[in-house]
Amino acid sequence: MHRILRVAAVVAAALALPSSLVHADSPIDPTAVKSDNGKWTDKNGNPTFKVEPDGSVDWYTYIGFTRYSAECLRCHGPDGLGSTYAPALTDSMKHLNYAEYFATVAGGKKAVSASQDLVMPAEAQNKNVMCFVDEIYSYLRGRSTGAVGRGRPNKHAPKPPGFEKAEDACMG
Repeated sequence: MHRILRVAAVVAAALALPSSLVHADSPIDPTAVKSDNGKWTDKNGNPTFKVEPDGSVDWYTYIGFTRYSAECLRCHGPDGLGSTYAPALTDSMKHLNYAEYFATVAGGKKAVSASQDLVMPAEAQNKNVMCFVDEIYSYLRGRSTGAVGRGRPNKHAPKPPGFEKAEDACMG
């Protein structure tokens, strides 16, 4: 329920802002600066990835990979590299900030031109996406910088205490 309220608040805020302000929290610097029970954020408080020197990714980025593979891969291709009918998210994440990403995932998007008709469905009611929207963002952010490689991460941090409880609460 907490995430559903956050979805509504972030979507409303993103849609209400002038486009010049939506880009204010640039996604350029994904450096992990703070951890809350293993969930990393950047200096602006946005979800991000953490890769250890041995190549291990944080638990939440790993879960982002698994959820991306289950929910997003069929359109956006393996590893976020795009397909003939959906863009490469590894490219999009280089310029989308968290509010734009969240608004697009929750509210959907339609891009129509003379040569194509692209539709991203609204996922706000899909708990398999929205309960893991931060994790998917962290994974895609890591992929877009090259810090997280293609395929299933070989090593990941252990599951943090409380993860299952939070997951169960969100999934209902």
